[in-house]
Amino acid sequence: MPEDPRAIRLDQFIAHPPAKVWRALTEPDLVSRWLMPGDIKAEAGHRFTFTTAPKEQVGFDGVVHCEVLEAEPEKLLKLSWRGGRDADWTVTWRLEPEGRGTRLFLDHEGFDPDDPTQQLSRRIMGGGWRSQHFRAIAEVAARL
Repeated sequence: MPEDPRAIRLDQFIAHPPAKVWRALTEPDLVSRWLMPGDIKAEAGHRFTFTTAPKEQVGFDGVVHCEVLEAEPEKLLKLSWRGGRDADWTVTWRLEPEGRGTRLFLDHEGFDPDDPTQQLSRRIMGGGWRSQHFRAIAEVAARL
């Protein structure tokens, strides 16, 4: 199947139960260890921001404005994700029990396939989600 230029779609087995992975995805002090500081709360309608270093090459000022669109404990967390010049995306985490661990799915959607800056963002973030963040989520879950 060809890669979708509108989305990042990944999954990874995490060797910890959904309850621990859910905590790593939804507790602000834990999320700040693997992603960015922010006042996330797993309640639909909750608005919050993440902050990090700006990325001038893609027009990102370092602030991500989010809203929790859906939250189903230990199963689903869907966020709106807005920042920079044109970023208006959704980030969805799905957790499925698998053996003694969790299959964690990520769908980061809404990239403009015709915008070179958005495609650069997709490539940068896709690499980061895959090589850095999934491993860090597992490390945070391991300490719980």
